[in-house]
Amino acid sequence: MARRLFAGAWLRKPYYGQVRFPYMRMKYFFFSWLGVFIGSWVIYVQYSSYTELCRGHDCKKIICDKYRTGVIDGSACSSLCTRQTLYFGKCLSATPNNQMYLGAWGNLQGVIKCQMEEAVHLDLRTELEPRRETILFDKPTKGTTVQKFKEMVYGLFKAKLGEQGNLPELVNLILSVADGNKDGRVSLPEAKSAWALLQLNEFLLMVILQDKEHTPKLLGFCGDLYVMEKVEYTSLFGISLPWIIEFFIPSGFRRNMNQWFTPSWPRKAKIAIGLLEFVEDIFHGPYGNFLMCDTSAKNLGYNDKYDLKMVDMRKIVPEMNVKELIKDRHCESDQDCVYGSDCSTVCDQSTMKCTTEIIQPNLAKVCQLLKDYLLRGAPLEIHEELEKQLYLCIALKVSANQMEMEHSLILNNLKTLLWKKISHTNDS
Repeated sequence: MARRLFAGAWLRKPYYGQVRFPYMRMKYFFFSWLGVFIGSWVIYVQYSSYTELCRGHDCKKIICDKYRTGVIDGSACSSLCTRQTLYFGKCLSATPNNQMYLGAWGNLQGVIKCQMEEAVHLDLRTELEPRRETILFDKPTKGTTVQKFKEMVYGLFKAKLGEQGNLPELVNLILSVADGNKDGRVSLPEAKSAWALLQLNEFLLMVILQDKEHTPKLLGFCGDLYVMEKVEYTSLFGISLPWIIEFFIPSGFRRNMNQWFTPSWPRKAKIAIGLLEFVEDIFHGPYGNFLMCDTSAKNLGYNDKYDLKMVDMRKIVPEMNVKELIKDRHCESDQDCVYGSDCSTVCDQSTMKCTTEIIQPNLAKVCQLLKDYLLRGAPLEIHEELEKQLYLCIALKVSANQMEMEHSLILNNLKTLLWKKISHTNDS
């Protein structure tokens, strides 16, 4: 009897195996097909994004065509278009009209930036380089004298920076930069390049702050393409992940990940001191006040000595520019009165127009960025005082009485507190 039952069970086993096998096969086939589909979709989206964002070939062609026909000239033109010693490397572009690449220029490593097309309209939330004219490189025109070009540049600075007694010094500084071949004169093609570049906030700021430690050096230019110093580390913290992975990571978990991948605290303190010094450089500097309209950590970096270096200054804008662009803008709430992501004014409900009074100074926005960065891992003996100073800093308002005095006091207190703690370490 037992033998018959065992035999029956043995006979039935292949039957279940035959049923199970097609199911497992279909399951394997389904997941394999799903994996291939998702993989193909990701590759397609990445390729489409890359071809739209990364248009270095088009940028180089436009610039070199203008150079070869004698329309523009500059210190980088010959290397880019004739000698072929200035190379486009890895694409870093975040938007199609602002091309950005790692570049190699002989023994120099740099970042190449090139503007591609005219912005159809100005969106105060996103577009921070409203500088394209109807026809690129149409000014100055043939026959323009050096004196007339100086007057053009002076008028542009007056509109951007306001009436200041030292603007003629800045005009002369620009002319010395525009003289790309250093022959003592500015040719018409060099003047056309300089005029196009002066519409860009980042280029203007690099010239103004060219002797400051935390501003990348301008290495060369051709038309409105320019090459700037490469910064080794390009974010205060965090790791770079593929966008498809970023999409599925919760924002809170991503913030925690950022804190895991940071330098040691003394090094973070040194980087923070550099950022505070940069805020000093642009706060009521020799040519007016500049506003940081995007204080994202991705716009900041540092070198191998942990000295802060600005990675992207395109969103640092003359205060007068911001006020002119946001003045009398129709609004229904304060959210309609935002320039970039961090420059805000108030909506006047009686007129439904944006006012021109900026709410937060640069220092308050920078302290908000640095709060978690500095407090995590801070030595116990200064943690409480550091936290107090940071929260006082975050509370700063432009409209407050004696704001400039409080601004200077808090900034100096923070720098002193951090410097005293790290001045005796190797990291300083």
